[in-house]
Amino acid sequence: MTAQLMDGRAIAKTMRGEIASSVAGFVKQYDHIPAIAVVQVEGDPASVAYVRQIEKSFVGVGMGFTLHLLPETCQAADLVELIQGLNVDSAVDGIIVQMPLPRHLPQSLVTAALLPTKDVDGIHPLNAGKLLQGAADYLAPATPSGGMELLKRYNIPLKGKRAVVVGRSNVVGRPMAVLLLHQNATVTICHSHTADLAAVTREADILVAAIGKPAIITADMVKPGAVVIDFGVNLVGEHMVGDVDTMGVSEVADFITPVPGGTGPMTNVMLMLNTLSAAERHYPHKLA
Repeated sequence: MTAQLMDGRAIAKTMRGEIASSVAGFVKQYDHIPAIAVVQVEGDPASVAYVRQIEKSFVGVGMGFTLHLLPETCQAADLVELIQGLNVDSAVDGIIVQMPLPRHLPQSLVTAALLPTKDVDGIHPLNAGKLLQGAADYLAPATPSGGMELLKRYNIPLKGKRAVVVGRSNVVGRPMAVLLLHQNATVTICHSHTADLAAVTREADILVAAIGKPAIITADMVKPGAVVIDFGVNLVGEHMVGDVDTMGVSEVADFITPVPGGTGPMTNVMLMLNTLSAAERHYPHKLA
């Protein structure tokens, strides 16, 4: 048995077309271009490439994009002042602050200053709390939302299924677990202190890897016929690999996301959807 690859690139391409159509309708109705503002503190080379991807994605579907660069030596007051200015800028519907920040700028500064209704990366405690409660108007982190969208687009049933999430970060593991719970899966979260990890993962109908260790999930840890969602992004030499041993696990699972090309391409798509959703909430009447 060889697992079917869940092609994030193909799904993302389809969704970009859908988003472009929605954006055109929004602009026609409101005479406003949904736009994101990206705040980047210099010093992290990897962030530069990611920000370029965001710009390309947004511009490609007719959405607005602005980049606000701060020097690595900027002070906390500079960052807060910039965010607060964007909060009240009517041309900006969504704001993300590119992570990681320099050590002298804790993430708590961002979450304290950021307006929750413009928090399109879903990091504000108010959005996290609404996500946990299942409130209708939260903005969920883009990466786990992309994983959920892949499950939806591949018609993977979740109701009553046993889901195991390996990893408990605030940006992927925990929100993914809550999103699965909202779809009536029975969810277990595993972490570095989980005893006999393999025994737990072998019970999963839906296995999610989001722990940041290359190929830590091997074939002997996977239930035959499982669906495996790999959020891992690890560089091994010059190659990007996931948290799952894709080749080995593909002989056991029914579905698996490849790395690269699986969950990764979905993140920017969901960021665009969050920004469009935020824009719709800034107007009195949503599109029909």
